Parts: sequence; structure tokens; C-alpha cells
Amino acid sequence: MTTPKAIIFSKNQIETLKKYSEQNSPNEACAILFGNNTDEQVIIKEIFLAKNIDESPVNFTISNEELIAAYGSAEKMKLDVSGIFHSHPVSVPHPSSTDKKYMEINPIPWVIFSNINDEFKAYIYNSGIIQIPVKVL
Repeated sequence: MTTPKAIIFSKNQIETLKKYSEQNSPNEACAILFGNNTDEQVIIKEIFLAKNIDESPVNFTISNEELIAAYGSAEKMKLDVSGIFHSHPVSVPHPSSTDKKYMEINPIPWVIFSNINDEFKAYIYNSGIIQIPVKVL
């Protein structure tokens, strides 16, 4: 994936992710984002809320079964797997060293929500970690 100029959410999607993050606190919440990708932007169409099997405030893991289900759902809806979401319940929305390692393996947008400052930020790996704008329409 080339580096998109923005990742775009609806207001309802942003509220869903905030609420899910609050419900999972003090642990990290996680989700897979489905949408349409162009060279210019990623438009999120659906959110696949996932369980953090680590049940940790500093890490998340999505089970293989849920990953398979998510990719199958995206395929049925004819959507791309367009991003990965997770929350940082007690820190700012910047990638941790673990996030960076997995971003390099899976170079799609990673969206991080900080529960402490109510902020979304997005990043992608493209020869390094690059921040991309989060837009709400």
C-alpha cells in the first residue's frame, strides 16, 4: 500500500471506537477496519470489533479465528482490510515499540486512540513510521 493522504471515518464510526475503547478499559481495545483504498485516501466502511485475547493495558492480540472471520467478512462485503485499530488506555496515541514491529510486518494504516486525551492518530509503515491524517466526515 502506498502512503495514503488521509484515513476517513464517519462520526458514528469514531463514536463506536471510542465507546469500545472505554468498555475495554483498562485493557487495550482492538478492531479491524474495512474500507476502500485509493492512492489518495482510505475510506472506512465497516468496523470489525475484536477481542483482545491478551487482556492487557499495554498489548493486544487478535485470535487467529477472529482474523480469519474478519478477512472472510471483508471478502464477502467486497471491501479491503484497510487498517488496524487499537486503543492506548493510559498513554498517548503514538506507536509503541511493539506496534512499530507489527506495523512493519503489516504495512496498512494503524489507528490508535488515546483514552487519556481523547485523541485519534493514524500511522503507516513505509520505509519508516509515517503519520497520516485522521478525518471525520
